[in-house]
Amino acid sequence: MNFNWLLLDAAADATSSTASEAAQAGGWQSMLMTALPLVIMVAAMYFFIIRPQKKKEKEEKKMRENLQVGDEILTIGGIYGRVISLKEDSIVIESKSDHSKMTIARWAMQQNLTVHDDTATK
Repeated sequence: MNFNWLLLDAAADATSSTASEAAQAGGWQSMLMTALPLVIMVAAMYFFIIRPQKKKEKEEKKMRENLQVGDEILTIGGIYGRVISLKEDSIVIESKSDHSKMTIARWAMQQNLTVHDDTATK
């Protein structure tokens, strides 16, 4: 009996299964190579945009919490003044030019111009 057809059929099956496995592996690698630039862009956006912004917001919050009576400040509206009293969510300041008093929201304070020496208190 001639079993050559059986051997040829088995060899053809082995070759086609190896080819399909290679195609699947190539498809996975292709998908990875396509998604990799997107992942890199998201990571870059986090490290160059989101993280520094959160750090800046944290520093601003700390500055507003550490505000003391007598500090010289600058508001976001460009008004220079000295802190007269502090409340939970507002600040009473006295302007430098005509010594008028005004109440502003804490979030409206842009910069504390008074330098505090934190090393003396520690």
